[in-house]
Amino acid sequence: MAFPAGFGWGAGTAAYQVEGGWDADGRGPCVWDTFTHQGGERVFNNQTGDVACSSYTLWGEDLKCIKQLGLTHYRFSLSWSRLLPDGTTGFINQKGIDYYNRIIDDLLTNGITPVVAIYHFDLPQALEDQGGWLSEAIIETFDNYAQFCFRTFGDRVKQWLTMNEPNILALLSYDMGIFAPGVPHIGTGGYQAAHNLIRAHARSWHSYDSLFRKEQKGMVSLSLFASWLEPADPNSVLDQEATKRAINFQLDFFAKPIFIDGDYPEIVKSQIASMSEKQGYSSSRLPEFTEEEKKMIKGTADFFAVQYYTTRLAKHRQSSNELSFLQDVEIEYFPHPSWKNVGWIYVVPWGIRKLLKYIKDTYNNPVIYITENGFPQSDPPSFDDTQRWEYFKQTFQELFKAIHVDKVNLQLYCVWSLLDNFEWNNGYSRRFGLFHVDFEDPARPRVPYKSAKEYARVIRNNGLAGPL
Repeated sequence: MAFPAGFGWGAGTAAYQVEGGWDADGRGPCVWDTFTHQGGERVFNNQTGDVACSSYTLWGEDLKCIKQLGLTHYRFSLSWSRLLPDGTTGFINQKGIDYYNRIIDDLLTNGITPVVAIYHFDLPQALEDQGGWLSEAIIETFDNYAQFCFRTFGDRVKQWLTMNEPNILALLSYDMGIFAPGVPHIGTGGYQAAHNLIRAHARSWHSYDSLFRKEQKGMVSLSLFASWLEPADPNSVLDQEATKRAINFQLDFFAKPIFIDGDYPEIVKSQIASMSEKQGYSSSRLPEFTEEEKKMIKGTADFFAVQYYTTRLAKHRQSSNELSFLQDVEIEYFPHPSWKNVGWIYVVPWGIRKLLKYIKDTYNNPVIYITENGFPQSDPPSFDDTQRWEYFKQTFQELFKAIHVDKVNLQLYCVWSLLDNFEWNNGYSRRFGLFHVDFEDPARPRVPYKSAKEYARVIRNNGLAGPL
């Protein structure tokens, strides 16, 4: 099962989840610092990312893990508040620049391509205090930050993600309020945040395109979360329509404006408008793009970056007039009883192939990067994670079929995650790492799981076949 020559094999991390050093060397607080320090069981056992994997001081250990795997790509994120403590270029933290310069230079010295996310959930608290992603002012602030990153690191970084999973961020942070900053605006905040996230991404893409691309010759996109969805009853027209609606609200909400025509899917607009009217709103709770904005947003991605973990069944559910995103979609999601799971992730490897085919068919056969895919272990984990490796193996078999049978233009696959790390609300209770991290030991030793050794073999062979 050989993959195409030059196929990229990577692993990922994100700043808040691994770095620690939350107040070291001039780093400013981010929303996750504030959120976790407030306690109140928002996070498993009131855990925080204050120390996490100590990657801020132990980058050399991370690099050893990366080299042990033989990765061709390493996907990581920049801490906005480590670089710009108050979120603006009014004060630039040189120690933060030095840290990321070291990571980038070490990767390149070892022949590893950096894939860099400019923003991965960790908004500087100073910007949240001014309205965060609910404020239009954030669009220009984010563009200024992105330009700072391009200018500072773009001579060496050629693969950029402006933002990680803005569809998840909008829903969990600004609508439901279960992610930082933890203030729910149910039925309204998610749509406002999404509107600003899309415009901020597009602005920063144009900044790269006009100011940096000619000299730096890089590529810019954003990573979108997507589950695959199947109708609960394949023979039910209502469930078939519900499934299409679910994909429209989850993936196409962001992808259609950016990759196709600058505007939201029609079904999304009509559903939210209809529900808003029933609830007595004078206009839709979903903001509208101007014609000028649609032109600005259309075509602002150089590849399609997607993050897949699981699949769900979708069933039509008549909504009440209650204000919420799920009521707007008029859907009930649930797993098939036969699917195995760890937490929210049900193991459905064939879902990733169907998702890739959908992206190919819907978005004009783009170059696709899978920038996250993984399966966790519960705590305490097993070093002999044979069952978990079986899930990965089945996933690679599905990717092979997607490339060779469906002719999907997949060029990079990144495991989530290089290390066990701080998994947002789950704290350290979910372990996605290829390397075990002992969070009780101040030295934070990294030890490979069996899956790390198996993944290294796949990378060496550029596929699943090969000698033991």
